Amino acid sequence: MINHEDDTPDAIEWFRYARQVQKDQLRQLARQGQLVSQISHVVHMLQCERGASNIWLCSQGRLYGAERRASAALVDEQLRPLLRCLSPRHLPSTSGLCQRIARAVWSLEQLPALRENVASRQIAAETATGQFSRTIRHLLNIIPQLNDSIDDPQLAARLVALYSFMQGKELVGQERALGAQGFALGCFSQELRQRLVDRIDGQQPCFDSFLSLATSPLKMLFYTECQAGIAIEQLRRIACTRQPGEDDGETALRWFQLQTQRLEQMRGLEELLIGELMTAVDGLLLDDNAPDPRQDDAVSDGMLLHLDRQLLPLVRQQARELEQLSSQLASLKDTLEERRLIDKAKGVLMTYRQMNEEQAWHCLRKMAMEKNQRMVEIARALLAVKTLWQQEAPPPLHNERA
Repeated sequence: MINHEDDTPDAIEWFRYARQVQKDQLRQLARQGQLVSQISHVVHMLQCERGASNIWLCSQGRLYGAERRASAALVDEQLRPLLRCLSPRHLPSTSGLCQRIARAVWSLEQLPALRENVASRQIAAETATGQFSRTIRHLLNIIPQLNDSIDDPQLAARLVALYSFMQGKELVGQERALGAQGFALGCFSQELRQRLVDRIDGQQPCFDSFLSLATSPLKMLFYTECQAGIAIEQLRRIACTRQPGEDDGETALRWFQLQTQRLEQMRGLEELLIGELMTAVDGLLLDDNAPDPRQDDAVSDGMLLHLDRQLLPLVRQQARELEQLSSQLASLKDTLEERRLIDKAKGVLMTYRQMNEEQAWHCLRKMAMEKNQRMVEIARALLAVKTLWQQEAPPPLHNERA
């Protein structure tokens, strides 16, 4: 070991320091994994409460009253450990993460008032569904912000796979709520039908992203247990092509039960995804084999001659796969960043043009189609001129639709 007069660390000390930094990051990720698990629990129970509340409101208080109250109690039970995990001392203090947590906590604080309106049937089913969905969206938006602290490609890929799956599952939950609404009313308006179609179409990109990163056993589990079955597809066709007619809520309950069964199966797969992520973190934490720069000196030229030429193509293939993985990770991070920009742009439209989330989304999509540009480019342009909007009063929209 070379002794430096100025106490500059040598290579071995740098390797040890790098390993210590990595372990600190992994411990932080382990705590974040607990947060992801708690978010997953709360989101699932909120999805159950949203669905039961929808049936309750659309049936004029005849159906799912007990289920609605039970779901609300389970949400409250899961909220306590979640709020403990959201403590600032357990998380990296980045401004983006803090802002997303603030929005989520604010939405959770509105739950008692929302439940009171649902119980007294002083709120429309569509409005209640929108408020539940907003709370779920704010909770899910915390997860991609955690990705910024991960520099291991495989761990980052697992987190992106999990987030993509959770987004797809939420769209299934929204599909359940919208379908139950139409079947309970015995009528699908054109607007309700379009919203239902949008939720169905939106699931596939999320699940495609998940499938591109998931392990083979979890892919197989998704294909065998989490796909929409024949019975759901038949009801989808009724909802999307003709009016179901009133039947005292029987079709609504059948739809709700089928989609609930699907969501419960997806919940099991979600738990396995979280378990795989945490197992990978624990494995890296337990691995105490730090690289040693001296091992290269012990390798003689004679040892190199023993390398089988047949191994060289494998080594090159592995190098190409690592390069592809790094490229894929960069692409995934770009995708997450684009989602953030689009969410911010929707927020601007909702704030300064008095749109709801659905109208803001359609407005961005319409502008992108008219200008033949990607939605993220429209979002960037809109955010660039946001300061101009702040100087003017938002015009009334009344019946204007984006």
